[in-house]
Amino acid sequence: MYELVFDPELCLRCTSVDCIMRCQYISMDLDEAKREHDALVRGEKSSILSQCVTCYACEEYCPYRNHPFYHIVEQQEKLGVHPIPIPIEKSQVVMMGPRGKIQPKEVRRPVIDMCFFSIMKGGIRGKLFEGATTIEGSDIFCNLMFLHFARNSTIKERLPRMIENIMTNYLTPSGIRELICYHDECYGTYTSWAPAFGIEVPFTPVHLFDYLYHALLEVKTDIKPLNVKVAYQRPCSNRLCPETDHFVDDIFELIGAQRPRRTYEYSNALCCGGVPEAAQRFELSEELQRKNVEDMKASGAQFSVFNCPFCFWTLAGPVAKAGMIPVMMSDLCLMALGQ
Repeated sequence: MYELVFDPELCLRCTSVDCIMRCQYISMDLDEAKREHDALVRGEKSSILSQCVTCYACEEYCPYRNHPFYHIVEQQEKLGVHPIPIPIEKSQVVMMGPRGKIQPKEVRRPVIDMCFFSIMKGGIRGKLFEGATTIEGSDIFCNLMFLHFARNSTIKERLPRMIENIMTNYLTPSGIRELICYHDECYGTYTSWAPAFGIEVPFTPVHLFDYLYHALLEVKTDIKPLNVKVAYQRPCSNRLCPETDHFVDDIFELIGAQRPRRTYEYSNALCCGGVPEAAQRFELSEELQRKNVEDMKASGAQFSVFNCPFCFWTLAGPVAKAGMIPVMMSDLCLMALGQ
């Protein structure tokens, strides 16, 4: 079985404990944080395991890129700490499992991996996606969502087969080596989680925002500036690939959108509240939704843009009730092209 590349001595030497001190959901002074952190690193019981809301943020906060969040998930699973109620966990493992019904097909560039979100294919249209092929389904599902369930074992078991399915049924026969990842979850899987566990990724993953930015450059003369203020709801899984966050600003500059200053954005972004709701932590979920929406509204945003479908489904209603327009990033870009 694949093992996490994790250096406990590096963590034990850490004095700032950024992974805990910067966490927006765990409140400890430095001494307590260091004690609980060190217990966690040594594989002992720690209150961090039960307090963690699985927001992924400590992967970004760690200055050593030593994978603190993946280690937390490993220890949660090892010690039987379940962030999500066990019946929900078990049902999701079954529901999201591979079906073995994948059918090979010829694909053309660009190939867009929709992961499990075939319902979102309506956004793959217009000038930015001309000639695109979409692939989707349980047999190529990255399974990274199971980090929220403390189920690294499920990802380890399924991901190599998913990668093989993508290569064998789509990319290799068509001579294609690039895969556009519609969701941060997939991109983070291939660029962060898989390398951390020693799983080879034989294709080049491309973040959707990277693709959109360069596609917009090719049709730059067709862009009609939107001249609107847009709040961006950064998803948890973008914590695994913070190097892509600049594309939000780059895209906004191209399409004439202003990103107003907010409290909860960039490295200070908050979870949308969807995962705490699934964990039946309803008060926390409501608090996070309220904070996000109030923060957007206070910034003067007219639109709220998303890349994660789950974030969109969680916050679209509250955003609309607050008088803003919820939209996926691909649709916002198409709006600037009159589509």
